Amino acid sequence: MTYLGIEAFLEKSSFLLLFSTMLFYWIRTTFFLSTKFNLIGSIGNGLANLCLALLLIQRWVVFGHFPLSNLYESLIFLSWSMSSIILFLENMNDNFLIGSLLSPIALFINAFATLSLPAEMQKANLLVPALQSNWLMMHVTIMMLSYAALISGCLLSITFLVITSIKTNQLILSNQQNATQNLDCYAPEGNNSLKSDIFTEKLETSMTSSLRSYPHNNDWFKQIISLNFLKKINLSSLDTPTNLPNEFNCRIPEKNDLTVGVMSNTLLNLSDYLDNLSYRILGIGFSLLTIGILSGAVWANEAWGSYWSWDPKETWAFITWLIFAIYLHTRLIKGWQGKKPAVIASIGFFVVWICYLGVNLLGKGLHSYGWISVT
Repeated sequence: MTYLGIEAFLEKSSFLLLFSTMLFYWIRTTFFLSTKFNLIGSIGNGLANLCLALLLIQRWVVFGHFPLSNLYESLIFLSWSMSSIILFLENMNDNFLIGSLLSPIALFINAFATLSLPAEMQKANLLVPALQSNWLMMHVTIMMLSYAALISGCLLSITFLVITSIKTNQLILSNQQNATQNLDCYAPEGNNSLKSDIFTEKLETSMTSSLRSYPHNNDWFKQIISLNFLKKINLSSLDTPTNLPNEFNCRIPEKNDLTVGVMSNTLLNLSDYLDNLSYRILGIGFSLLTIGILSGAVWANEAWGSYWSWDPKETWAFITWLIFAIYLHTRLIKGWQGKKPAVIASIGFFVVWICYLGVNLLGKGLHSYGWISVT
């Protein structure tokens, strides 16, 4: 098989694997399949990651320079970086919701590179003199990794805003007390352990082993599963004396009241989880962005005789750095949490894309090598 044949095979394989993996993540999230299906998503994403890595390595070997010299190669590298972040976060957090949230953007980047770009832009060319430097690997690699981390963290912040904006959240918070009062009829006053045991036993008998075996550090995910199975429980069966002693024969709580209580904890824990995770990822992305800008300044001085030229790419890189510096300042110095810093991160999501694609596709400057030029 020729070089072009291998490249085409790796392109198509990576796209199909990312697409099928994304569908699996969504189906897994929707129907709460057993945890043994988690491995399928990780394998699919891992194979896609391998295909993208082999594609980049092949270009490196054939053309003799690091494959980050044009738009196509940078998109493939960004898609590989997003896939790597998904694998890392899944391994660290032992859940699949990360893949459900981030896999679509990895697929979108891959599809844009392989299906939308003209064939001329996908071809590898000789490096222009300014790019024939050892700084190419360090500067561009770090910048692309920072983009991947920032995009991932921003997506988690946007998801956080979506969850916290659900009007149901206000309803369940106001009804928590009612749900608790309804459970009081299960046992005499003060017998909270027996009251909890009765409800827990009834709930767990309707669950699969996937919930009971799930890691303890994913309590919010357990609650999502329990909410799904709670809807299937026939609570009316508890009304009969054969199922409860006489002292417990009182009004059984409405199914909606119990659902409200579970949903409240689910949304609150999930939002906290996303908020903390996005904060950590954005912190890493900001650090990489800072290193990338500094290394780019040193390289610019060697290539063009100036550390900073204020061309469109440099200007938007500074704006991007400023946005996330404000985000981290509000978190670390001001102590903000929740919606306010998440809004800043959401703005940063669009700024990153402008810095990465918008400037190079629509503007002219010193960073326009191998990109679309507008005359």
